[in-house]
Amino acid sequence: MVLLRLVVMLLLIEAIFYLLISIYLRSTKRESLEDEWDRRHPDRAGDSPERREFVRRSMVGFQKTLKARLVGLVFILPTIAIGVIAWYVNVQ
Repeated sequence: MVLLRLVVMLLLIEAIFYLLISIYLRSTKRESLEDEWDRRHPDRAGDSPERREFVRRSMVGFQKTLKARLVGLVFILPTIAIGVIAWYVNVQ
């Protein structure tokens, strides 16, 4: 029962961190795209329908980038680390 509680808590904490990190990455990417639009079009800087469309089209493929996929390591690395620690402690 204790192991089940540990697994559930671990997955819950990992899911929260995954969500926060992915929101942060999407936010920074969106900001850089908005800055790029403002740099390329100084006469149309600021919020406009064209800028929103540019950002929307540029964000379409973001989930397929390496940076976005590496966020999934939030689930893998802590689980492996806790498993190795538990195994090491039980072996001794």
